[in-house]
Amino acid sequence: MNNTGVQAREVDVVVVGAGQAGLSSAYHLRRTGFEPERDFVVLDHAPRPGGAWQFRWPSLTYGKVHGMHSLPGMELEGADPARPSSEVIAEYFAAYERAFDLRVRRPVEVTAVREGTGGRLLVETSGAVWSARALINATGTWDRPFWPRYPGQETFRGRQLHTAQYPGPEEFAGQRVVVVGGGASGTQHLMEIAPYAAATTWVTRTPPVFREGPFTEEFGRAAVALVEERVRQGLPPRSVVSVTGLPLNDAIRQALADGVLDRRPMFDRITPDGVEWEDGHHVAADVILWATGFRAAIDHLAPLRLREPGGGIRVEGTRAVADPRIQLVGYGPSASTIGANRAGRAAVRDVRRLLAEVPAGA
Repeated sequence: MNNTGVQAREVDVVVVGAGQAGLSSAYHLRRTGFEPERDFVVLDHAPRPGGAWQFRWPSLTYGKVHGMHSLPGMELEGADPARPSSEVIAEYFAAYERAFDLRVRRPVEVTAVREGTGGRLLVETSGAVWSARALINATGTWDRPFWPRYPGQETFRGRQLHTAQYPGPEEFAGQRVVVVGGGASGTQHLMEIAPYAAATTWVTRTPPVFREGPFTEEFGRAAVALVEERVRQGLPPRSVVSVTGLPLNDAIRQALADGVLDRRPMFDRITPDGVEWEDGHHVAADVILWATGFRAAIDHLAPLRLREPGGGIRVEGTRAVADPRIQLVGYGPSASTIGANRAGRAAVRDVRRLLAEVPAGA
């Protein structure tokens, strides 16, 4: 019995989240001798397999997805590039879960992780309560869309929505749309919406950086190292694309030439019928689309007090420095699909070492 009054089920490891990072972690646990349901359990709050991909807009076809890496042990092959990525990747994840018998429990909401008894962690969920010796957190960012605040925001008479709610371009037909954000989602939204909308306006906080040339492995490693340095210092992670810039492909070149990607600096206030800059320039708008990214979904870890004064969790590799029982995968430098694969393997290696050093019941 525990302080919730519910009998906790004991396992060695709880994996929270069944996206790329969570499935990679579960695969490596299985591969190194951990049995699902006996030694570890995977909890996922989504209604079905697919991680955050299942919630992506239909116009994001598989062919438009950059850098989707296969999960360890099973390639994603022969996918139709014209199909929605939400369907392709959800089917692949479902097949992966079956192939390796990962027995993901869903939908299960993890509400809090707190100190248990005997050096164990208590994992409280919408279903059972779990007692674990280690936790691999793979909750990603999709559930925490970031909405900036600007003066006058509550007065806007049009529609405001975030990338997380993006329905596809047809819904913006005949409307004046302001897209906020200089990342990959913002540029994709603009290029899709422009043929349908009456007008589009692109605003970003900092000038966008377009990157010429191939994305080499060396360049990728350098970018990941910069993101890694932030989490090592306990600062909130930045996205890898914020370091790498946007790849300058043919579609981007055409959009630049057509004036679709004509960037304006960030507006100063929102008015009932649009947005306005300090110099008095005003743009009328029916819709403001916030392509302003996401933050790590880690509120359930708050009882453990892992956050540093800088606002992030200090991480060495995948291990939380403040509590070596906690592994963070898909966080900061491992937020890319290839990074998530590597992080899953590293986290399991760390967990195995921890469990060997601290015997059960010690």
